[in-house]
Amino acid sequence: MATVTRSDLADKLRERFGLTSADAYKLIDIIFDEIGESLTNGEEVKFAGFGTFKILSKNARMGRNPKTGEPAVITARNVVTFRPSTEFRNRVAKK
Repeated sequence: MATVTRSDLADKLRERFGLTSADAYKLIDIIFDEIGESLTNGEEVKFAGFGTFKILSKNARMGRNPKTGEPAVITARNVVTFRPSTEFRNRVAKK
């Protein structure tokens, strides 16, 4: 299974829109920066036909160290979640 990288995305932008390599990377950086900034500000990021990114706050809880089995506190934290749209889920399920 292959991984899609920033370089792969830049290649696609160059092919489809005739952008220079530098412009393609700048565009990708702008998009990712905007997504990150919006999430940092507590906003959801929605892409029609793709899905929604949002921040989920997790409370502190007790867990255990998997190596030693010792109990450990897992601190409260915020995590990014992604929920795919129905359209996107259906496209992926067909392949």
